Amino acid sequence: MQSFKLFDPPCGKRALQGLAALLPVAAMAQAGAPAREGTLSPVVISVTRGVEQRAFDTPASVDVIDAGTIRNGGLQVNLSESLARVPGVVALNRQNYAQDIQISVRGFGARSTFGVRGLRLYVDGIPATAPDGQGQVSHFDLASAARIEVLRGPFSALYGNSSGGVISMFTANGGPETVAEIATAFGSDGLNRTGLKLSGQQGALQYNLSASRFETDGSREHSAAQRTGFNGKVKYTLNEDTRWTFVLNSVRMPDVQDPLGLTRAELRADPRRATPVALTFNTRKSVDQTQAGVVLDHRFDGRNAMQLTAYVGERATQQFQAIPVATQQPPTHPGGVIDLARNYGGVDARWIRKDRLLDQPLTVTAGLSADRLEEDRRGFQNFVGGTLGVQGARRRDESNQVQSVDQYLQAEWVPALRWRLSAGLRHSRVKFESRDQYIVPGNPDDSGSVSYSATSPVLGVVFHATDTTNVYASLGKGFETPTFNELAYRPSGATGLNFNLQSASSRQWELGVKSLFGEDWALNAAYFRARTTNEIAVLGNTGGRSTFQNVGSTKRDGFEATATGRWQGGWSAYAAASYLDAVYSDSFLTCTAVPCVTPTTRIAAGNRIPGIPRTTLYAEVAWAHRPWGLETALEWRRVGKLYVDDSNSDAAPASSVFNLRVSLAQKVGRWSLREFVRVDNLANRDYVGSVIVNEGNARYFEPAPGRSWLVGVSAGYQF
Repeated sequence: MQSFKLFDPPCGKRALQGLAALLPVAAMAQAGAPAREGTLSPVVISVTRGVEQRAFDTPASVDVIDAGTIRNGGLQVNLSESLARVPGVVALNRQNYAQDIQISVRGFGARSTFGVRGLRLYVDGIPATAPDGQGQVSHFDLASAARIEVLRGPFSALYGNSSGGVISMFTANGGPETVAEIATAFGSDGLNRTGLKLSGQQGALQYNLSASRFETDGSREHSAAQRTGFNGKVKYTLNEDTRWTFVLNSVRMPDVQDPLGLTRAELRADPRRATPVALTFNTRKSVDQTQAGVVLDHRFDGRNAMQLTAYVGERATQQFQAIPVATQQPPTHPGGVIDLARNYGGVDARWIRKDRLLDQPLTVTAGLSADRLEEDRRGFQNFVGGTLGVQGARRRDESNQVQSVDQYLQAEWVPALRWRLSAGLRHSRVKFESRDQYIVPGNPDDSGSVSYSATSPVLGVVFHATDTTNVYASLGKGFETPTFNELAYRPSGATGLNFNLQSASSRQWELGVKSLFGEDWALNAAYFRARTTNEIAVLGNTGGRSTFQNVGSTKRDGFEATATGRWQGGWSAYAAASYLDAVYSDSFLTCTAVPCVTPTTRIAAGNRIPGIPRTTLYAEVAWAHRPWGLETALEWRRVGKLYVDDSNSDAAPASSVFNLRVSLAQKVGRWSLREFVRVDNLANRDYVGSVIVNEGNARYFEPAPGRSWLVGVSAGYQF
């Protein structure tokens, strides 16, 4: 691989040609533990990575999941454990650690066949989304998290490419006391998780180090997995004006088994089985990722400050797929084994100035970000002679790179006592390049490049109707480029990247209200509308090979609401509800098999976009008895019908499950002890947990587990 460069001179020159915006984004937070008895917490969000402000005062939808909620009787492995509480977010645990969880926000990201796309992901300000828009969440360490902030709506467009939403996790700071903790949990299907944490403070140095080991036999045949992870955060306060933060994390997942999806007939026969070809080819995936980052915060004076973020990382992925031997014989076929080696890095520099306009408070932020990813993509046959499921002859070899350069400008002004205005602009340019290194008879040189650019404006206003009620409105424009995985294969079956794919653009607006009722209740509600042109959709999906096309326009209309509160006697409640009507506005032609030179199947305008439920509901009733350290809660989650393809030919029916959790906490001298028991799917319902969109072999369905249990204990010692 060539030496790593952040961006080349031509691209760097273009980076200086404009400014764009990253508006401070925020909204009312999901209720967590109260600040004091009888009072809801005043939530301050920092998903903007530069300007902190009260969620209540911002013109956008943001929910904050606090540390107690993240670790309250959960496994602390899958992000879906916590995101189920957030309206507008669909986080489906596929029970397949070879494919990660499926996450969509207001319908953006539902088409993903690998990893997370359509969203921006961050850990402690370090991107977990590559510049092409493809993201991963396997290194999110929930055991050491202080909170997770989830942004939805127009303001997420100001994070650049892949602007359906933003999910940002923040590791807890260490100190002031030194605490060592060990935790373990075990449960159904051979599940076991063990974690170690050490946090504390030595003068100006704060640290929080966390390591974990997770194993499971899987709820289905051929779905065993192992994951070893580390997350470390060190913060050094040089003086009251300068602070350094260092972040290091890694994850290793060797030979994670992939049971693949099931057909309708296989699902009815035995939802716990793997599809037969998964066993024949021993489908599996291995991942090894390490990344590091540094953040410098410096205040020059009472008006001027800066923040500089830099990061580097590497990720290696090898995946064995179930592609028949005969299919791989033509010289144009890239084989049944995918081998990726990725190096990536980036910088983000911003200047923040607090001033006054017409004698009223004004905050302005200007910045520049540049990110680069270099990828060696190789393909091999998944057989040697008559032996299947092993790495064979080379069939693909190319060096790819993608780089993005963005400029942004944001401003927030308070022109009057009851009004707050926000505005911003961001300009993005994303360039893909590919150099083909596998040129043989029948497989020509497929090198090439393609560039995308867009300008994303956003405007928002908040009206403080009363001291306890805010009304807001926001509108904006965003865009999404294809990811490398979406460019990877041409629909015709020809070799090389699909450079004909265009970027999608969206226009969104949102109206919302945030209200507090007394000291114990809060309500958030928002209505939103999004229109997308050049929507990118799955064209064909067979044998692990997904191809994509632009399909015209789509529309997404929806409503979200959350309510939280508490009664006397230790009782509390939380509820979140979402309604989303996501449909294709234009008819188009698609494929039912690959390769597909000419699409022939017509998709009617008005069809539902697959993988997006119309309704999602979450409700929880909890009771706590503080003198005993007892907490217990009954959870209810409902996910609406999930269509499996653009034709809406089949669907996973709506599902409802109840979960129960009980925990005890004790304080004995310097020891803090905690035990918990959790039971998921109390009624032992059979249901489909997720679907694989437009799967060409009709293996759409990924079944959820039946009744399962989890028992855990942790012990912390304060030095």
